Amino acid sequence: MIIPVRCFTCGKPVASTWHPYTNMIAHGVPRQDALDRLDITRYCCRRMYIGHIDLLEDVATYSAARHR
Repeated sequence: MIIPVRCFTCGKPVASTWHPYTNMIAHGVPRQDALDRLDITRYCCRRMYIGHIDLLEDVATYSAARHR
């Protein structure tokens, strides 16, 4: 749902580059190039980005605050 703060395997901080990554992807930069530009070179850290599915908007529609 939300990108983890650190890589599960190596512990490198990855959340700080999530917004620049999504901006690059939105502007048509290939995923591999975007990760290279952000210096995310380890396979374990790359999987945090490639495998992430943003479900926050889908889950937020079921929050308790919306049903009050």
